[in-house]
Order: sequence, then C-alpha cells, then structure tokens
Amino acid sequence: MGVVTTPSYDRRASASLFSRLRTAGGQADPFPIYAELRSRGEVVPAPWGGFAVTGFAACDQVLRSRQWLEPDRRWRERQGPGTRWNAPSSREMSNTLAALNPPDHTKVRRAAGSFDRATVERIGRNVSRTADRLLDAPFTERIRTGEADFSELVCEELPVATIGDWLGLPQADWPRLRELTHDQVFTQELLPSASQLALSDAATAELRCYFMALVRDRRSHPGDDPVTRWIRTWDTIEPDRDKADEAVYFLVLFVLLAALETTATLLSTMTLRLVESPERWDMVADNPGLVPGFVEETLRYDPPTHVISRVASQDSVLGGIEIRRDEMVHLMIGAAHRDPARHGDADRFDPERTPDHLAFSGGIHYCLGAPLARLEAQTLLRRLIRRLPRLTLVRPPSMAPRVAFRRLLNLDVALA
Repeated sequence: MGVVTTPSYDRRASASLFSRLRTAGGQADPFPIYAELRSRGEVVPAPWGGFAVTGFAACDQVLRSRQWLEPDRRWRERQGPGTRWNAPSSREMSNTLAALNPPDHTKVRRAAGSFDRATVERIGRNVSRTADRLLDAPFTERIRTGEADFSELVCEELPVATIGDWLGLPQADWPRLRELTHDQVFTQELLPSASQLALSDAATAELRCYFMALVRDRRSHPGDDPVTRWIRTWDTIEPDRDKADEAVYFLVLFVLLAALETTATLLSTMTLRLVESPERWDMVADNPGLVPGFVEETLRYDPPTHVISRVASQDSVLGGIEIRRDEMVHLMIGAAHRDPARHGDADRFDPERTPDHLAFSGGIHYCLGAPLARLEAQTLLRRLIRRLPRLTLVRPPSMAPRVAFRRLLNLDVALA
C-alpha cells in the first residue's frame, strides 16, 4: 500500500466534527458523528495534530503491535512544559501501569499479579452479597413509591464496594474516593480544558496523600490483603524502601482508577440498554443464558472508554497514511465498534451477536481487571432480572462532559 500525503486542510475539515463531539448532543449520541468521521477514511488527521483512527482493523492492529507505544513519561516530557501532557496529574499518571512501556511495563505487570480463578471466586461472593444489598433498600423503597436513580444507588456503589473491600479500604472513605476518581479522570480525556485539568491535578494530589499514607500504614501493620502482598513483592525488586512504597502507591492508584470509573459506566450503560426496551428485558429475563452476551454487546455497542491513544515508535504507515515517529494516534474505539466492515448492522444492539470488541484494549495492555468488570456486570444483570419486576426508563440520562471516558450522570427508572 502506498503512502498517502494528507493535505493540511483535512485537519480543518475534521475540526467541526470533533467540536460536535464535545457538545451535550454529541456526548449523548456520538455515533452519527463517528460515522461521518469514518466516512472520511480509516485514518484521518486530527485538528490539533496526530491522527484519529476509526476503522476496527486499524485500531486492533495498533493495540496488538509492539510498534505502537503508550505516551509514557519520556514522551510527555518531550511535549514541553506548557502542554496538557506536563500537568501535574498527567505526570503522575505517567508512572502508573497504564502508561508504561516495556521493560518497565513488564516488571510492574508481573509485580501486580492477576485476578486468578480463586481470587475472582472469592471476590465474586462479595459482589453477589453487595448486589443483593444494593437492590434492597433504599432502591426498592424508592422504586415502589415513584422513581429512583439506578446509577447513583447501584452502579456507582457496586464497584467501589468491590474494590474497596478487596483492597481493605475503610468504608467511610469510599464516597470521597469515588468523587476524586470522577475528577481525576479528566487528565486522561481527549482534550481536557484548563478547568478540568485543575480538578484533576487537585484530585490526584489528594489521592497521592491518601494512598501513600495507606501504604505506610500497611507496611507498619501488614494484613492479608493485596497492598501488603504488593509491598512484599516490591521489597524483593527495589532495595530502596521509599521507592518501593511509591511503586506500590502507583499500583494501588492505577487499580482504584481502573476499577471504579469504567466499571461504573459499564454497569450504567448495560442497565440503560435493558430498561430502554421492554422486549429486551423480557428476552433476557426469559433466557438468563444471554447474560454474558448482553454484557459483551454492551461493551461493543457503547464501551466505557471511547478513545485510546498510542504513539508511533518509528515512521509507519497506517491505513495508507504516513505517520512519523513520536506522532500520536487516537484510536476511536466507539467508532471502530460500529465499523460496518467488522460488524453487520452495527448500530443495532444484539446480545446474541458473537462478541468482538476492543473495550478492554489489547496486546500487552489488555485490561488487568477485565475478569472483575465482567463479574460485576454479569452478577448485577442476573440479580436485576431475577429479583425485580420489569423497570422502565423515566427520562434519557445526562452525560458527563467527556469524549474519551463515558459516564452517565443519572439513570432514572420506575416500575413498568
């Protein structure tokens, strides 16, 4: 395939589309905008520099290839002191697992371990108990007398209870940690504003203080928990105790952020797909075997993360477009999942569809917590259709002002 030289006006031509993505309408339903963007080509210049990738095959290729790197600390430093990549929150995130490249990524991922079957089963018992508790009062009381915000009462609560219990975090701290996570994620957005970056910087600083204190406390008072185990692991890797403690902090920070924000969005979006269609509710209620497929189709149809960014490690050609070393590509996962070249009738929600998505990324950065997110979603969906009569959507939900990280601000439901 030959190299295509893209004229500069193409960047201006796509500017209006990205501007529309940042409006309330675009955040409520970005998919028509994605279709317009995809019609311009599988790889198109982004208005601010770099490229947007909308084709499934090209996104999959980038995620699986070692040729494409995370925008790590060294890359961010090269962007200059006045850029969003050198905001305090961005610099902090550059030390977490999600922003590392080999060999650093290999070492930290090995130290993190994985959610093996025994761990998932143990966590699963707690997830089941928590889901049952959340579907009782106050949700049941409110739904019987009117309407209730399912996102606030259930979807936001289940992930923080799950990860908070596993990490051994005091329950009284869970609400504040959830609030901080919502603010912190702005630094990982596609185009964060100055005010959003300021929120993220403040949240990141508070999270650092909280988790560094937690690590020091677990070192003094070890227990049977992941943080204590990570301290022991890092002590065998890093002889400097302060550096070891900081490495554990970055791991705990990463786990919390990954476990809360995107999982809560998955739960809310999954429930939205269920309650917006009486036929869909009845279909799953009559056939609980569709639950795993329903979760996977939610991840394809409207994934929690719509954009994943990578950097070219060398001069490359992607989708016929020349991309220089160090240039960034923004993988528009939300668009790629609706690529008609990959999925027939891609705009239709079909829980019987063969699962095929990039919601958990791919390659060496495939999501560490994917088994846990699936566990929470499947458990909640099974409990929901078994324990409650059919619910209906009261009004369309409002969306947080984001492009990359989806978040429903409310999910108001009532008895059908």
